[in-house]
Amino acid sequence: MGEYIEKLENLLVEYTPKILVALAILVIGLFAINIVVKTTKNILKKRNVDVTLQKFLGDLISWALKLLLFITVIAKLGIETASFAAIIAAAGLAVGLALQGSLGNFAGGVLIMIFKPFKIGDVIEAQGEIGAVKEIEIFTTKLTGLSNKEIIIPNGTLSNGNIVNYSTEGTRRVDLVIGVSYDADIKETKKVLTDVLTSHAKVLKDPAPSVTVLELADSSVNFAVRPWCKTADYWTVYFDVTEAAKLALDKAGIEIPYPHRVNINKSE
Repeated sequence: MGEYIEKLENLLVEYTPKILVALAILVIGLFAINIVVKTTKNILKKRNVDVTLQKFLGDLISWALKLLLFITVIAKLGIETASFAAIIAAAGLAVGLALQGSLGNFAGGVLIMIFKPFKIGDVIEAQGEIGAVKEIEIFTTKLTGLSNKEIIIPNGTLSNGNIVNYSTEGTRRVDLVIGVSYDADIKETKKVLTDVLTSHAKVLKDPAPSVTVLELADSSVNFAVRPWCKTADYWTVYFDVTEAAKLALDKAGIEIPYPHRVNINKSE
């Protein structure tokens, strides 16, 4: 009996300091982790990072630091940590391979929310699609297309491709090409088209609209018609100017070329 008591006393002498040190590391570590997580969330909040991303990153940092703290504590107790590290590495590799696409989309979502190449309500063109940004989520971004269809784009491909943001500058240039007959007077045509632009209420005076000869095509002289407008008025100006230009050219007797079909009747 005395032998067992002696062994117990030796164990207490050996492990009590280790246990106390491990407990101290645990308490101090948990306190430090809370400070780090709160500081991170405050920084993200000041930078107007999405609330969902704030919570996700906060939880991710918290669990990663707690895992590191756990390994440190058991190491102080004298427990071999190599096996734990191997298990964690293997599990991380398996999860990474299984969720490779999802992790790529998550990383893309994080980049979009941090660098903000666009915001909700902006009209963008990306991955061959054009629409207004409806929602920015962790894994996908949702657009409302021109015909009111919902477009869902994975954030991985979205963040790695070209993005055209039509709403950033607040104004847009409408690019129209209008062709007239070679018989038409160039100066008169330019005046008619310029009057159409300057008379439209939503065409901006600064920058000034322009009408220039673009090219001498096979069957027409093509004019580059370039009015500027507010981004929200783009399609209104586009359609209004197209219609008004046709009516004004017709009124001025200026022909817009189009293919003519000639019917030839054969008689025996």
